[in-house]
Amino acid sequence: MADVDGRPFRARMGAIEARLDGPQAAADRDAIKADIIALYKEVEQEIAQLTTLREDVKRLVERWKQVSGATAAKATNAPAFGGERPVMADHIGASTYLEKGWSLISLGDHDGAERALLKALELSPNDPQTESLLGWAQMLQDKYDEALLNFQKVLMRQPANSLARINLGYICLKKKIFGEAIEHLSKAIRLDNDRKASLYAHFYLGLVYAEREMYEDAQTFFRKTLALGPNLIEAYYELGRVLWFDNKRDDALETWRSGLAANKFNPWGKRCGEMLKHIEEGGTPARTA
Repeated sequence: MADVDGRPFRARMGAIEARLDGPQAAADRDAIKADIIALYKEVEQEIAQLTTLREDVKRLVERWKQVSGATAAKATNAPAFGGERPVMADHIGASTYLEKGWSLISLGDHDGAERALLKALELSPNDPQTESLLGWAQMLQDKYDEALLNFQKVLMRQPANSLARINLGYICLKKKIFGEAIEHLSKAIRLDNDRKASLYAHFYLGLVYAEREMYEDAQTFFRKTLALGPNLIEAYYELGRVLWFDNKRDDALETWRSGLAANKFNPWGKRCGEMLKHIEEGGTPARTA
């Protein structure tokens, strides 16, 4: 893949520009046209090759995530990012930075994504799509105050944006603002316009009630979570914890066994297995996860 830095292409473009400004431009008009077409086609081919390479790199990231999950991945309750590729009518280059921000979040470079999305907002202020992605990037860096402000801006313009609402609910949960967390998460369930949002809304409500030691309510929401999304393995882990603290020890052990069996390579599946081993060795779950 030669010439990926673009400099040889620019040198050829400069030579063509010089010919257009020269005294023989009119006489060489057809030849110059052919050279421009040839240059354009080569640039297009290079872009296509780089685009393919970018997608191949993304596949490497997915393979890395699998290895990470099998070894030392950090288990986190943050919503898994799976937003749709953004579409924006270009506004003096803003769409380029928006696309870059989305790609970097997908790749796990949240700091780089934040920088790109801040630049996009400079070029196209008050765009809800960009604000939402910026909130994601900040939330995944534990910058909860900044993320909260961006999701609030999104909801002012798009009150039915359930993904923004459950992210706001998650942030309120992390900040222990439980009343607001319940309000946002319950609203997302009532809206019922996004399956992923509804799934996480139930899960986070389970976490809220677990934090408040309202174990029966927490169990209800975790069981509903697993009914909606059996692959959200963290729900097995958290359900086992509230069952244990509700003195349903056998049910807790069975739940952790189910979580381990569901996906032993998932970080939360591993935590289910580690908890079972901890209990077998005479330990008990900590009150704080």
